[in-house]
Formats: sequence, C-alpha cells, structure tokens
Amino acid sequence: MLDTVAEEKPDRRPAMLVCVYEASNPLWPLDPLQGGGANTLAARLVPLGPDEPATLAGMITGALDDADCRAVLLVGRTRKADRFRLQMRAENRALSGNKKLSETGPALARATAPVAEMVRALGDAGFAAEATSDCEEDVGSYLLYRVLTALPDNADAVAVGLLRTPGGLDADAARRGVETAARAMARHLTPLPRARFS
Repeated sequence: MLDTVAEEKPDRRPAMLVCVYEASNPLWPLDPLQGGGANTLAARLVPLGPDEPATLAGMITGALDDADCRAVLLVGRTRKADRFRLQMRAENRALSGNKKLSETGPALARATAPVAEMVRALGDAGFAAEATSDCEEDVGSYLLYRVLTALPDNADAVAVGLLRTPGGLDADAARRGVETAARAMARHLTPLPRARFS
C-alpha cells in the first residue's frame, strides 16, 4: 500500500472580527471560543481589544477592506437591563453631547446581523436575551453607527451587530453568551470561494 500524505485544506471560513471595546470589560482579553468537530465555529475569530473610539472605528472599517472579513460583533455591557441585549440600530449622535456624528449621514443605521437568530440561540442556551431599538449613549452605539454607515450599499452586506452583556453576570457566563451569539451569527456566513485559495 502506498503511503499518502493528506494535503492540508485551506481554511475557507470567513473572518469574524469580535471587538471588546471597553477596557474595564473582564471579557478582554478574549479567550479562544471553545469547541471542535461539529461545534467548530463557522468563522475565523479575529479579536480586537479596547482603544480610543475613533481609533477602533478606523481599525474596524479598515479590516472590512479585506473581502475575507464577513462579520463584526461588537461586545460591551448594558447598563439598562438584566439580560443580554442585541441593539438593532444606531443613531447619528456624537459621543459628546447631542450633536450629530455626521452632518450628511442617515439619522439611523440598522444592524445587519441576524438578530432574531442570535436572540433565539441565547434563549435556547438558557440566557435571558432581547432585541432592542433602544440606543444606549456610549462607545458601542458610536461604533455601531460608524461601522454600519461605512458599509457599501449592496445586498451582500457584512453582518454587523452589537451585543451587550448584563452587568451582574459573571465573566464565564458572559463568555458563553458571547460564544453562543457568535456561533449563531457565523451560521449565516458563506464559506469563502475556492478561487481565493488556488
């Protein structure tokens, strides 16, 4: 029998940037998501940690120039609820005061992540979760608006979402919730075309 060496297959999973934007958030540094085999995440995780809001926005929108990056999950903490919250929209509002962030941008930008699927997955995993149009006035809302309004206007939009963890939740449970939401988000992503690896 001839010995054959199996060629290592290229990783065709799209990239998902996961940004923990608050320096005080115990989720940072972000641990690798667990699981293997059937539980392998359907995307390659690209972690991004805290920095100045404008710097982070530039880093995220810059990452979207790479066609392999198909999802962005912003992760912060809610100060308004005792459950996971998926923010469905962001308002054109500057971080300081009631001024507009952009004089020419839309009043609202809607999240492109599969919010309903993510809320359902969190519920199935035993977490209380909700989708909300309530915009918390913080860095998360600022980043969500900046990233969404930087997306090209086409049908194949990058999935962008903002997940907030409840403040009273311990770090391990919060990590499991983030992992659950990320998996639900990744299930909607299409593998990268084979042509990129030839």
